Amino acid sequence: MNRPVQSKAMIYWYRRVILLAIPLILSNLTQPLLSTVDTILSGHLPGAAALGGVAMGGIFFNAVFWTFGFLRMGTTGLVAQAHGARDDASLRLHFLRALASAVAIGALVLAVQGPLISLTIMLLGASAEVRVNALLYCHIRIWSAPAALANYVILGYLLGRQRARTALALQAAVNVVNVIVALWLVIEMHWGVAGIATGTLTADWAGCAIGLVLTRSAHARTQSDAPTHWRELIDGPSLRHLFALNRDIFLRTLGLVAAYGWFTRAGARAGDATLAANAVLMNLHFIASYGLDGFANATEALVGEAVGAGRVKDYRAVLRASTTAALAVAVGISLIYFGFGTRLVGVFTNQEAVKLTALRYLPWAVVLPVVSVWGFQGDGIFIGATRAKELRDSMLISFFVFLGLAVVFEKWFGNNGLWCAFCFFMGLRGLTLAVRLPRIEKGFVVRTGTSVPVFEPRQ
Repeated sequence: MNRPVQSKAMIYWYRRVILLAIPLILSNLTQPLLSTVDTILSGHLPGAAALGGVAMGGIFFNAVFWTFGFLRMGTTGLVAQAHGARDDASLRLHFLRALASAVAIGALVLAVQGPLISLTIMLLGASAEVRVNALLYCHIRIWSAPAALANYVILGYLLGRQRARTALALQAAVNVVNVIVALWLVIEMHWGVAGIATGTLTADWAGCAIGLVLTRSAHARTQSDAPTHWRELIDGPSLRHLFALNRDIFLRTLGLVAAYGWFTRAGARAGDATLAANAVLMNLHFIASYGLDGFANATEALVGEAVGAGRVKDYRAVLRASTTAALAVAVGISLIYFGFGTRLVGVFTNQEAVKLTALRYLPWAVVLPVVSVWGFQGDGIFIGATRAKELRDSMLISFFVFLGLAVVFEKWFGNNGLWCAFCFFMGLRGLTLAVRLPRIEKGFVVRTGTSVPVFEPRQ
């Protein structure tokens, strides 16, 4: 391919990545608004215990829901590959199997909610007043479990089919419901922490209902109108493949959740003000992460499409375009945090002790986007290629290194050492995936007769 054609091809891919990533970034940025609204409202309640309790409750739900993040990630990879292969029947089956799994897991979470909540809050550790608020928040919001997990599947389906605008509209609707209900219950009804939890609960169920309507509409527009039989859903090889994929993503996510849990517990030992300050800064990290994840999600969808269609050149072009764009955004976020970090901390809390503590550790939140972008991109590549074993191994290595560093650095440098270990953890995720990247091309199945010019838009 000569240089003008190569340039035209790369312009096409940069354009395609960016046009897909922008609504995904906006969609992902709306996701942490559920916890961000909770944090802001609790941060303006009297005392630091309410903010600490809601923050700890948020960590609990991150632990529970993120543990089952394979429902979103596995669905995206499988649906994206079926989309690339133009196999509408398989696409629909992947979605229904994942949705059935989400409902079953949600029911199980509700069945064991009592000991699950009590044990997790006890392990996280905090003052008695913080624990009371955390337990109240958790016992209300837990009833959103089936809806929240089903929402993962719905989002994964939309991402896999590259319906970024639909995903954005869905997430926007969820957050509008959350803000309206939470503000009314906290400000007008004076429900406090209970009102914050109820607002999030209501938003999750509303999002699930809207999402099911949207996916049903999307299915109706596919070319495969044949009814789905139960025998197809319980196909042995397909279920074994789904189980293996979900198992490895589950272990990968478990390592990530454990790292966040250890971080929170260590911060709690330093006192309520440090716990609350770390929660504020972690929300900045989550906002940046969801923004960067927009490019990772675009990478998942486009890599999955390239793998499903057997187009190696497209795969390479996606990697170059998406990683370059993601790095530029990461640098931009770090600059925003550097310039406006003090004001952003003030948005999250008006508690002076919490603000002063958060500002002391703000530099770590400034550098995190540039450090962590490589891990997000790696996740997107390997999820799109459904190479979950590599994701699992990378995360477990990174977690155990983080654990050792956190113990040593916290002892030597206190909360600064804890943040340093966390930054190292995020950077190591990207490094350990990068060394495994050649394995994807080695397993690439090139399909003859499916190639199209890389610079021509596809319908």
